[in-house]
Amino acid sequence: MTVNHQQRRYGTATLVDVAQEAGVSLATASRVLNGSTRKVAESYQERVRAAADKLGYSVNVSAQAVASGASALIALLVADIADPYFAQVAAGVARAADEAGFLVTIATTGRDPQKEAALLRVLRGQRPRGVILAASRMALPHEPVQLEIDAIHGMGGRVIALGPGASELRSVLIDNWGGARALGVALAARGYRRAVVLAAPRGLITTDQRQAGFTDGFTSGGGQIDRVHRAAFTREGGAEAMREALAAGIEPGTLVFALSDAVALGAVRELREEGRELGSDVAMAGFDDIPSSSDVTPQLTSVRIPLEEVGYQAVRAAIDADWVPTPLPLEVHLRNSTPPLTV
Repeated sequence: MTVNHQQRRYGTATLVDVAQEAGVSLATASRVLNGSTRKVAESYQERVRAAADKLGYSVNVSAQAVASGASALIALLVADIADPYFAQVAAGVARAADEAGFLVTIATTGRDPQKEAALLRVLRGQRPRGVILAASRMALPHEPVQLEIDAIHGMGGRVIALGPGASELRSVLIDNWGGARALGVALAARGYRRAVVLAAPRGLITTDQRQAGFTDGFTSGGGQIDRVHRAAFTREGGAEAMREALAAGIEPGTLVFALSDAVALGAVRELREEGRELGSDVAMAGFDDIPSSSDVTPQLTSVRIPLEEVGYQAVRAAIDADWVPTPLPLEVHLRNSTPPLTV
């Protein structure tokens, strides 16, 4: 017996309606649409999915989680969705999730561990298949965050870190230290001998690694780090750190290394507001190679991370049982913001 379509609007069908339309039991329809581990014959699967499409049936996420142990949901936690770094990661996450038939939800943490823990608690109630922690991880673990991660793992979900994570987390490997070291070596080879670093507050693993790698590479090539100015890891933070650096004094020919392109772009704005020139007066390099890094004039030297691929691999890490981490290639791109220094 099929559903009377004159009496039911498209999109309001229940699982019972789908089962009746397909001519199968309610249990069979549930196993097909809610992702049960019990095998259903291919012919029945086709009938159930065709009926669901015809009736405009929408899967009940809660029921799906009960049937399969996890919902078809991937959660992405970012520090700031307006930051182009996270926007590119999100694009890769969305592409991989779409290919695999998963939905994506995105939330912002502002790099606040308490907010991150609260978001994880809410997400835990939705039983996501995977949670991707894209915001920079702290060197010291935050206990409430760790408790929520453990709880999600206990319910059958996977929590994925970008870059270094705790030993029990799958991580998409990003060699921040190696990429920054290669940049330091390359800029020392261009003749730079003095550098100022615009850094984030201590304790962010990503930025601590970038600072350490750059320092190692630059000093090994004969350079020295004059000062480190710390501010928020944002465009506005870059402007603030650059303001402090200029007030302390920056001689022509000095190299400024900003630990992200967003920080660098804020620093460029402040540099120009103070009447200084980028490249010919003060050299500057960033990290990440977001699209806007090549929009400034002169174009910004940076280290390219394949950010969309980072997001794509994070989803595969969440849903593939046999996923194996492979370090992603980072590339130094030398541009006119760091011209060869002539003595």
